[in-house]
Amino acid sequence: MVAGTPYLLASSAACQGQGGGDLTLELGSLCFSQMILLDLVNLLLTAIYISSLLIAACKREFRAVRAGDLPFPCAVASPCCALLGIACVCLGLGAWGSSPHGALLFFLRGFVWVSLSVSLVVRPTRFSGAVAMAWWAVDAVLITANSLEKIATGGNLGVLDVLSWAVGFLLLLSAIRVCRSLAAGDGGGAESEPLLAAGGGERRAAFGEAGFFSRLTFTWMDSLLRLGYSKPLGLGDIPPLDADDAAAEACRKFLCEWHRRRRESHKTSNLVLRVLAECHKKELLLTALYTLLRTLSFAASPVMLYCFVSYSDRQERERDLGTGAALVAGLLGMKLVESLSQRHWFFGSRRLGMRMRSALMAAVFEKQLRLSSEGRGRHSSGEIANYIAVDAYRLGEFPYWLHLAWSMLVQLVLAIALLFWIVGAGALPALAPMAICGVLNVPFARMLQQYQSRFMQAQDERQRATAEVLHSMKIVKLQSWEDKFRATVQRLRDAEVRWLGETQLKKAYGSALYWVSPTVISAVVLAGTAAVQSAPLDAGVVFTVLATMRVVSEPMRMLPEVMSVMIQVKVSLDRIGKFLTEDEFQDDAVDRTPASDKSLDVHNGIFSWEPSKGTATLKDINITATRGQKIAVCGPVGAGKSSLLCATLGEIPRMSGSVAVSGSLAYVSQTSWIQSGTVRDNILFGRPMRSSEYERALKCCALDKDMENFPHGDLTEIGQRGLNMSGGQKQRIQLARAVYNDADVYLLDDPFSAVDAHTAATLFNDCVMAALEDKTVILVTHQVEFLSKVDRILVMEKGEITQEGTYEELLQFGTAFEQLVNAHQDSKTTLYSNAAKEGAMIQYQQPMLQQQGSEAEISTGNLPSVQLTQEEERELGGAGLKTYKDYVSVSKGWFLLVLIVLTQCVFVALQYLATYWLAATIQSHRFSVGIVVGVYAVMTTASCLFAYVRSLVAAHFGLKASREFFSGFMDSVFRAPMLFFDSTPTGRIMTRASSDLCILDFDIPFTMTFVISGTVEVAATVVVMIMVTWQVVLVAVPAVIGVLYIQRYYIASARELVRINGTTKAPVMNYAAESMLGVVTIRAFAATNRFIQTNLQLIDMDATMFFYTNAALEWVLLRVEAMQIVVIVTSSILLVMLPAGSVAPGAYYSGLSTSIIIMCTNMVCHSSLLLAFFPGFLGLCLSYALTLSSAQVFLTRFYSNLENYMISVERIKQFMHLPSEPPAVISDRRPAPSWPSEGKINLENLRVRT
Repeated sequence: MVAGTPYLLASSAACQGQGGGDLTLELGSLCFSQMILLDLVNLLLTAIYISSLLIAACKREFRAVRAGDLPFPCAVASPCCALLGIACVCLGLGAWGSSPHGALLFFLRGFVWVSLSVSLVVRPTRFSGAVAMAWWAVDAVLITANSLEKIATGGNLGVLDVLSWAVGFLLLLSAIRVCRSLAAGDGGGAESEPLLAAGGGERRAAFGEAGFFSRLTFTWMDSLLRLGYSKPLGLGDIPPLDADDAAAEACRKFLCEWHRRRRESHKTSNLVLRVLAECHKKELLLTALYTLLRTLSFAASPVMLYCFVSYSDRQERERDLGTGAALVAGLLGMKLVESLSQRHWFFGSRRLGMRMRSALMAAVFEKQLRLSSEGRGRHSSGEIANYIAVDAYRLGEFPYWLHLAWSMLVQLVLAIALLFWIVGAGALPALAPMAICGVLNVPFARMLQQYQSRFMQAQDERQRATAEVLHSMKIVKLQSWEDKFRATVQRLRDAEVRWLGETQLKKAYGSALYWVSPTVISAVVLAGTAAVQSAPLDAGVVFTVLATMRVVSEPMRMLPEVMSVMIQVKVSLDRIGKFLTEDEFQDDAVDRTPASDKSLDVHNGIFSWEPSKGTATLKDINITATRGQKIAVCGPVGAGKSSLLCATLGEIPRMSGSVAVSGSLAYVSQTSWIQSGTVRDNILFGRPMRSSEYERALKCCALDKDMENFPHGDLTEIGQRGLNMSGGQKQRIQLARAVYNDADVYLLDDPFSAVDAHTAATLFNDCVMAALEDKTVILVTHQVEFLSKVDRILVMEKGEITQEGTYEELLQFGTAFEQLVNAHQDSKTTLYSNAAKEGAMIQYQQPMLQQQGSEAEISTGNLPSVQLTQEEERELGGAGLKTYKDYVSVSKGWFLLVLIVLTQCVFVALQYLATYWLAATIQSHRFSVGIVVGVYAVMTTASCLFAYVRSLVAAHFGLKASREFFSGFMDSVFRAPMLFFDSTPTGRIMTRASSDLCILDFDIPFTMTFVISGTVEVAATVVVMIMVTWQVVLVAVPAVIGVLYIQRYYIASARELVRINGTTKAPVMNYAAESMLGVVTIRAFAATNRFIQTNLQLIDMDATMFFYTNAALEWVLLRVEAMQIVVIVTSSILLVMLPAGSVAPGAYYSGLSTSIIIMCTNMVCHSSLLLAFFPGFLGLCLSYALTLSSAQVFLTRFYSNLENYMISVERIKQFMHLPSEPPAVISDRRPAPSWPSEGKINLENLRVRT
């Protein structure tokens, strides 16, 4: 940039020490003697840069910096330089007729501005980059030097002077940023890989490696966001968590403190809360310090404003430059403290909440593996999934809301103190409406607590029913019960939605209370001030009171929401606390000794599933088993055979007697339990691969032939709970798991019940008698034909062992065992007799069966070989307008959406009209103070009614969308074929039915409303400022470009982080539900610790995405605020250093608000419009300008949240269009009324994929 250009464009009078400073130009009188050197330097640098471009083009190295690699200051400065270049060309065209030489200078300098714009994005070689950086830095220094010289000589800064100074600062930042990138070795924007360590390619924690400054400014996120902007992020791109944030460490601290407090006291009230507070007291205190600093700095803003206004209102001879410099330094410090403390309060609170959430999720999982039998009966898998998916996640937000609660009270007290400082005794009447509003919050909070509790109860019931239906979907479809169970789930959902509606409507009442409170309070303050005449009711006092009301309004708005969240937290704490205090599995129920010849000894054992009732399930149990002995347990159904094995495992509480087991145990349950994963994973069960033993286990369990038929052998994926395996295959897989475990004692609970007689004989001979020849085996069986081969037989009836001995001994007794054997022989005789009677029919049917079999050959070719369970899909790229359109279209809510926009527009219009009324009348004395305040109160109250209507419509809009999405989602799931349920883990479905649906219920409706209201408010504020000072358009464009760029840069990564996070929640829930079903097997194989470690890894994966999602959000918000701080400091320096007449009083107010209004009052030092309405309309403009900065941050935060929330809409929408079964009724294919007339099944062209 030509440093003389802005100097030239200001006015010639500056060189001569004269006044002036508007856009009237006298080119013939310019001080060329002072500028010729600057022009020559800039022309020289321009020529060198253009030469470097030509050389690069000749070498075919010409390329621009990619958009994803462009540093943010360069992205903002480039369009600003281009705009200033265009302005120079336009001014040259205007001056061509009067001064052609001056016009040529304008054209030349316009060319230099445009060249500067190009240099910010085109740096093909290191040499051209170095030239560009030197050029930027030199121009920044020259612009600053010329501006300061101009101020020192008593001149005025014109419009382009101020703009050039601001852009010069951006150029300096660009030079520093690119220089730092080059020093780091990434070429000023070249893509780098932040995830690999220097050696070995091992990933390391980005946050853990960051230094103090990097943590302070979140620059440790730069490399990840740059990578996310260049390509969609994947799970492998995300750095791991720091060791201090890992779930293992968080859970260890929590459980240590939990057990210590449980030992010291039996008091369980708020125990979870007290344990969390003790474990994280240091982090809580640190975040409390951040919160306090933010609260004090935010509340001090009106004080700083008042000081600046007082300073600017002084006569020039009364101004003290030292005082002005102190004010600037104080302002800079205050804004830095406010911005940094708020960002680290939010980030630190959510990081702490993540630790708490991880600790509770891990503790709940570990507790479910240790639950007693009675405890498992009181908590279903659906309820435990809710503890993890809902309650633990809600408690993750607890630290933020805890600090918000007390900080809002402190802020309210400080605001009241500020009111008394501003208006004195006139603030006393305001205490009454404040107290009334506070009292009204009490019943409001109680209603919210009641509705929230009932909603969560209804949610639990619906979740439990949904989980049960999904787990039993094969039976439901086999019996054609879809409609019945779909209606049951819908009925529970309707009850849930009823309480959801009550909760959302009460939130709408809270929004009305939020808007009414500041209106009433401000009207009372103004009326009270006028009545007691405690302060002059001029524009300064009025708009300062309104600014203070904004400090009051935040607590008024947040306190009801804080109470609502705290109520939810209390409910979640009680639920988790109740679960964690349940009775646990008795580790000492079985005495475990090293392997010896005496493998099992049960002496006088009495056991009960319900010891609290005192009813014994097993009585007088005495068993002794030696090493290698095979013992069979038989008896009628309900005799207690399975309970006997559970007693041996310690699963049934022991009332008396003793149980001793020597060596390790392996258990095969009657109902097979298979994990999602490969066949090999299920057999190995966490043990290392030993090929010979593995092949032996497959062969003795008759799985070798199955492996040949599986499409991927033993690497074939098993659907959740083994749904794509037959009952016999699942039973043999878990039998192979027990064999491969190489235990000392085997407890087999009817392992042959799901296989045919031939396979059962093979398993008994090859597995039980051969492979387990040296092992102790307790075999529960109904196959009497195997009993003659075992060493001993136990006969059970009504929970007692009635007979014991060998097969021959028991037959001689002529008692129950003989009856059992005879009954088995009778059933076989009856079967053979029936077969003989039907021999003729069998012979008649055999040719038909053979013929049909020859006609209907089974084809196994040309079928795709794919794994059944596929990795969960996630969308890539932007959500786009389609997702928003889908959300509104599915709910048919276009009318409601338009109504929300219209009510918000009316609300904003009335708010602005009320403030406009104050600005126009407060000092005109044409109306009494009563009329002025009364009209203001009426208009603001009317606006609050529209805000209330907007919230009501938003609540109804959200409820309608929730109903339609849930209905479509469940209809699609119930109509899906069994292949979908076999290949889709239940946790994947339940995640959508719980956390994703919760986002649709609570978050999306009001977040979308906040985005709409924030957009309307920001647009209206800019319009008002443009009406007062039209020059704001000159800086609005670059400010909007900067905000849009940084927001787009952030969302590219944040969107993928949230999407990945959506796929990491389901495995946590799925693993918890799966482990709950197999808890007996897990404990029997002593695999509890391994399952806990796997769960910790899944929690860490989920927490990692949560951590980086929040870090990215704070990264973008800090940079949005940093833009405000830069222009605020620039504006305040100008206010202090410029002469008294060159800036209108109140210019500082603009600087405090936003980059859009920062410079406009400095540009219009002779604006007749501003002076004509000063100070009323200047107060109007500045009053709303004060809110624009926070409004931008508010809009950025909620828009980013909305983009992330819409991913839940995508995820639910994925399951709303599943491949469907044929219709239940096809009118033109209905069978005859007499159907079925015979029992027959025809298979024609059947294709089966395994």
